[in-house]
Amino acid sequence: MKNRNTTLLKTVTLSVLITIALAAAFARASLAQNGAQRNSRARTVEQLAQPSPTPPKKEEEVTLNSDDIVRVETNLTNIFFTAADKQKRFISSLKREDVRVLEDGVPQDIFTFQPNSDLPLSLAILIDCSGSEERTLPEEKGAARSFLESVLRADKDEAAIVTFTGEVTLEQGLTGNIGRLRRAIDDVRFVPPSGYIGGGVVVGGTPPISGTQQTLAGSTAIWDAIWATSNELLSDSAEHTRRAIILLTDGEDTISQVRMQEAINRAVKAEALIYAIGIGDRYQYGIDEGALKKITEGTGGRAYFPRNERDLNEAFAQIQRDLRERYLIAYSSSNKNRDGSFRHVTIEIVNPDLRRENLKLNYRPGYFAKTITSEPSPTPKKP
Repeated sequence: MKNRNTTLLKTVTLSVLITIALAAAFARASLAQNGAQRNSRARTVEQLAQPSPTPPKKEEEVTLNSDDIVRVETNLTNIFFTAADKQKRFISSLKREDVRVLEDGVPQDIFTFQPNSDLPLSLAILIDCSGSEERTLPEEKGAARSFLESVLRADKDEAAIVTFTGEVTLEQGLTGNIGRLRRAIDDVRFVPPSGYIGGGVVVGGTPPISGTQQTLAGSTAIWDAIWATSNELLSDSAEHTRRAIILLTDGEDTISQVRMQEAINRAVKAEALIYAIGIGDRYQYGIDEGALKKITEGTGGRAYFPRNERDLNEAFAQIQRDLRERYLIAYSSSNKNRDGSFRHVTIEIVNPDLRRENLKLNYRPGYFAKTITSEPSPTPKKP
């Protein structure tokens, strides 16, 4: 893929290389800015040597089906949730005495209960630029612009633009500058691999510089892109923000080295929701709705499959409500073991009148407890 004055993360095996490129870019940006505006990330092109093909460390596989898992960072566990009625209208009138929280089936004492509608957002917009999106890339770019313009508050929120084929490109680091984000989106292009004749077909032609590069340019690595974004980009975002990935793709992954569940677990550890907008060439390739529903529900997000501009605007409005109109529950777990285990969390409506309304609560079903020996992973070194 071309260098568009961005951090081009050249991945031969899409795991260690992605992590190295993003980590190195962010480290240099932090030093160069010397305390300047935190939202802007310096971007430097790196051509990495060929390291040994070591995949990223695999996460413990815990299948997640609903909304809000957090990590224990202090003595309090924070759980966010939304409530909606049968008409999918958000309910904003719940009180502390209306709900109860159970961890692994054990009732917990609620320390804090409050609406949390004004929390800053840290968003990553992931745009699929693979061959299957050649015809619909303009639609993806328009959707990304529309979402940012409708959701982003420049004085509070930040967003980044990431594109992917079989490799990942950081087009714009986290920033609240909507102008920079628009320019990054405008610069996104479909770059065909050598020998590409259209319709996803690659034939013989001028030999590419690298057979690996040819393979990556003609492939799609959705799960690797989510893993890298969660591991390096959103984990580096500001504290006390709602983190989310907005994924614009048809859901057809062809080359990822990490599995879908590993991408889900990495997003969970970054406390990031995934929202998918299923956009693609329905006539030639189709859209894998099942895969997009699975990865979004596993992180507490949702998948949308708009057929027109009205559907798209409704999806954006609901995502915005999901991210902003949330309740916060904080409690001190009765299980004091710091063993890294997965703790199942259940939130129940106990108010009899509200129970009859069959409200739907959206939250992730647990969290990963912190371990006594938990330490940040060392930054990988260049080979």
